[in-house]
Amino acid sequence: MLDFSILFDHWDYFLQGFGNTLKASLLSLVGSFLLGTIMAIFRISPLRPLQWVGTVYVEFIRNIPLILVVFFFFVGLPAIGIRLEPFVAGTLGLTVYTAAFIAETIRAGIQAVPKGQTEAARSSGLTYGQTMRLIILPQAMKIVIPPMGNQFINLVKNSSVLGVIAGLDLMYFGDLISADTFVTFDVYIFVGIFYLILTLPLSMLVGYFERRLARSR
Repeated sequence: MLDFSILFDHWDYFLQGFGNTLKASLLSLVGSFLLGTIMAIFRISPLRPLQWVGTVYVEFIRNIPLILVVFFFFVGLPAIGIRLEPFVAGTLGLTVYTAAFIAETIRAGIQAVPKGQTEAARSSGLTYGQTMRLIILPQAMKIVIPPMGNQFINLVKNSSVLGVIAGLDLMYFGDLISADTFVTFDVYIFVGIFYLILTLPLSMLVGYFERRLARSR
């Protein structure tokens, strides 16, 4: 039986951690979407240097652990005189890491759009950038909504990495409460419930868009 007194007695800690986790997730969601879109466009760009930049970024970041990316911002940058708050370092690391997966998702969506669309747009006088922004990306985004939603759910769960660097998230305050009360199981069950409050609505929203897209095809 769960000891709900732990939840009520440390409600301020849980609430603060929940708020910071939500904040980090939203900032990383927006940042990773923008950076991922740019890298996806780089990967399919006709300019070889941009292709190299996009490919190196995606392949390098996707194949190293998230914690190393976070440590780069939290430990690596201070070594050259750039100091970041733990929350900022964790959020940047989460953004950079997630953007690599978002880039691959968007790239797949772009490549799923018939090539004739690009050719028609270019023949009508649109530049490559205009073609992507006005013609290709709007269609690609509809295709990638379901897998993109799954990446965003993973992002929320991965935000727990902030707890490793004292990033004031749910896991960080869960560790504090556990150390203060000498209770482990109950504390982390409550932490898990707060994560579910964030991820379940997002999961249902992704399912809703999947059903809508299925009916429109």
